[in-house]
Amino acid sequence: MPDKVYIHTFGCQMNVHDSEKIAGILKAEGYVETESPQNASLIIFNTCCIRQKAEQKFFSELGRIKPLKKRNPSLKIAVTGCIAQQEGSRILKRAPHVDYVIGPQNINLLKNIIKSSSVQIALEDNPLLADIELPVERTDNVKAWVNIMYGCNNFCSYCVVPYTRGREKSRASDSIISEIRKLAETGYKEVTLLGQNVNSYKSNTDFPGLLKAVNEIDGIERVRFVTSNPKDLSEELIHAIRGFEKVCEHIHLPLQSGSTKILRLMNRKYTYEDYIKKVGQLKREIPCIAITSDIIAGFPKETDKDHLLTINALREIEFDGIFAFKFSPRPGTKAAEMDGMVTEDIKLERLSEILALQDKITLKKNKALEGTIQEVLSEGDIKADLPGKMTGRTRTNKITNFVCNNSNTGRLVNVKIIKAQKHSLEGELV
Repeated sequence: MPDKVYIHTFGCQMNVHDSEKIAGILKAEGYVETESPQNASLIIFNTCCIRQKAEQKFFSELGRIKPLKKRNPSLKIAVTGCIAQQEGSRILKRAPHVDYVIGPQNINLLKNIIKSSSVQIALEDNPLLADIELPVERTDNVKAWVNIMYGCNNFCSYCVVPYTRGREKSRASDSIISEIRKLAETGYKEVTLLGQNVNSYKSNTDFPGLLKAVNEIDGIERVRFVTSNPKDLSEELIHAIRGFEKVCEHIHLPLQSGSTKILRLMNRKYTYEDYIKKVGQLKREIPCIAITSDIIAGFPKETDKDHLLTINALREIEFDGIFAFKFSPRPGTKAAEMDGMVTEDIKLERLSEILALQDKITLKKNKALEGTIQEVLSEGDIKADLPGKMTGRTRTNKITNFVCNNSNTGRLVNVKIIKAQKHSLEGELV
């Protein structure tokens, strides 16, 4: 019987793709994935510490599987990801049943670490990270994540990423192109280029140059990317989105706050005026573009006036969608030590107002698509028990559900939008 591994992933797309690499490494070592921790000989928690809630959820799950270790002392438990990097050996003090603590820059060591019978901690900076090729066990056979860079140099005052994932390291463009060509050859139709700030990608070409090269790969139908920092959004990138046919008309452009005062406290390195100017250029150059964003409610020293500026920004810009969260102080960041902390009640009240307004805007924008024909990449059945009910996304990244047969999975189809809802579209094939 092969060894079984249970992988529980928390957090962002970067973590999801890291878990695909972890699964690829372990598959090469003879492991088979299981959906039940009770059946596993190795349990891996791939963690996120971008917000306190994610951290609390992880430690709760870690405590929940402690009895499994008591019943089966040979069971191995590994903590990977950003909490591993942030907490290090403190995890072992809090949870002695953990065997391995591995930071995001060291998952390449996993195959050797799991062979050790002693506790192992791997948190070193890895200057070769961008040059290491790892096997990937992908969870999707239509769309694929592709790392183009690792780490971040921006040091936003609320963010732990530069501390947990290190400084920016860009992969060689030849390596990226080779990976995507192989994906195309095996039937993948869409790739999403991943980085903490893809705009600052720099190898033997810049990010628009990389998009041009990916756009020319036969077999790939769509190209997406996340995430972009507004301070680095260039005219060249806007022209690339407009000019390269495979690059989708969608950009995730985190605003965080509509108040320039708060943006300065966040160390975002742009003003609201800078942001709105770039949004205006995006909309002029690419009229059909969908813009999504991130918003933080209740940052330290945020007044009612600052909050109102964010509300006004939502009305002015009309994002297609947002991810909004209460400010969560993270250990080691400057924001965690700032004066003027906002109470939890006020943060929740402001967050609720932000989300309620954005829900109305999103529904209005989706309603405007009723009666239109949208190109949708069919991704497969919505649920196993609903055969023929398919789901996919428009070029502007809107979830679209429609009736279709399985033979269309992985194909671009035209769908007439019949009904718009807050988080998805309903349509029929044309």
